[in-house]
Amino acid sequence: MGVLKGDVAASKLSSYLDGMSEHSNTLKRTLGPLMLWGLGVGYVISGMYFGWNLGLPQGGTLGLAIATFFITLMYLTFTFGYTELACAIPKAGGAFDYAHRALGRDWGFIGGMAQNIEFIFAPPAIAFAIGGYFQLFFPHEFTLLGMNMTAGELVLPIAIIAYFIFTGINIYGIEAAASFELLITVVAVIGLLIFAGTTLPEFEWANLQANALPNGYSGIFAAIPFAIWFYLAIEGVANVAEETINPQRNVLIGFGSAILTLVSLCFLTFCAAVGVAGWEAVVFPDGTPASGTSDSPLPMAMAQVLGETHFLYKLLIFIGLFGLVASFHGIILAAGRATFEFGRLGYAPRLLGKVHPHRQTPANALLFNMGIGIVALFTGKTGEIITIACFGALSLYIISMISLFALRRREPDLERPFRVPLYPVFPAVALVIASIALVAITVYNPLLALIYAGILGLSYGYFKLFVKE
Repeated sequence: MGVLKGDVAASKLSSYLDGMSEHSNTLKRTLGPLMLWGLGVGYVISGMYFGWNLGLPQGGTLGLAIATFFITLMYLTFTFGYTELACAIPKAGGAFDYAHRALGRDWGFIGGMAQNIEFIFAPPAIAFAIGGYFQLFFPHEFTLLGMNMTAGELVLPIAIIAYFIFTGINIYGIEAAASFELLITVVAVIGLLIFAGTTLPEFEWANLQANALPNGYSGIFAAIPFAIWFYLAIEGVANVAEETINPQRNVLIGFGSAILTLVSLCFLTFCAAVGVAGWEAVVFPDGTPASGTSDSPLPMAMAQVLGETHFLYKLLIFIGLFGLVASFHGIILAAGRATFEFGRLGYAPRLLGKVHPHRQTPANALLFNMGIGIVALFTGKTGEIITIACFGALSLYIISMISLFALRRREPDLERPFRVPLYPVFPAVALVIASIALVAITVYNPLLALIYAGILGLSYGYFKLFVKE
């Protein structure tokens, strides 16, 4: 009897271990087109609520508008090309998998690292903004647990707490994470529509024209990273292709509907915010550079119309947190998949390429990324973190479009459920604009360019020395 029980127990243990082995690096397919729209818009929508306004001191209204026009054109054409790649190669690694197949393991590694840098460095900047919006609910000075504090001292603790909460949600499961993302994204879109409906009646063209180009035409190039922030990380939709039902169809629908939504919101938000009282009113808290820059431009614009005690002002701050959380949570999700793919193929420690045995989520990769993000928080440099993320993004876009051309030439018979229209014009436009933008932000941010190149160089050295074919 005891032997029989032992045999049954051994059989159950064997079955459990076989299940763990089977699912140790396999992601679960649960996402449809609506979820993908929610993820695509959610990844990006925080860029409407903060960050873009930091480009106004460099470019002014006209400089940032020109930069945003060309960056919008880049993203529209890039999205078509990236959708072709995502539908043909629906893998969690996104740009890493495309470059690896098209250009070989070295360029695959560089493309994957660029993607990791973008996705890992963007969340800390958003976490700062979450703290910045949250502090608006508190008086400038208050007492908490017997300690005298200022509202500004809450920013870092709230940012760290946000990392733990939303990393935990992502570990819990992709379906729950995507459902949560869809809900808060819808609320964030509604918030932008409320903001525009409140401020546009006060719009004046004269406010767009005032001090429109404070640093001359060179300011256009300096404003590029903050124009990119309007759309940064939409490509993360591709990183959940492996968790998408019928990815060859649904990725196209999700990508296309998301980019059209974001272009519309970008134009609406920019005009509604700056048109109320000029660009200085959504950058400097006291209207002058001496007061520093703000991470909450929309509340500043609405305060010009309604004042800071109005119900809608408070509501915007509350909903603004939804927008920031949508991007923060969404990019954490995409970053986990990108790091997971690196580990799964052995380009990073293989522990990062394992999924949770019960939740089937890349828990190790998510926790690793959280650790790096929290370290970045302690720098306190929102603008600089945004720029480093943009270096990664532009490198990813360039390598991806080159991969698209290479795959068209090398694998003409590869099944492509979607083909980019007007080929080769669209991918060429995206490639040219991304290349010019990368050169521009390098010229205007030489120290950050060195830091970015250093991260790439050191990681590539590790790859060549320790990662075997």
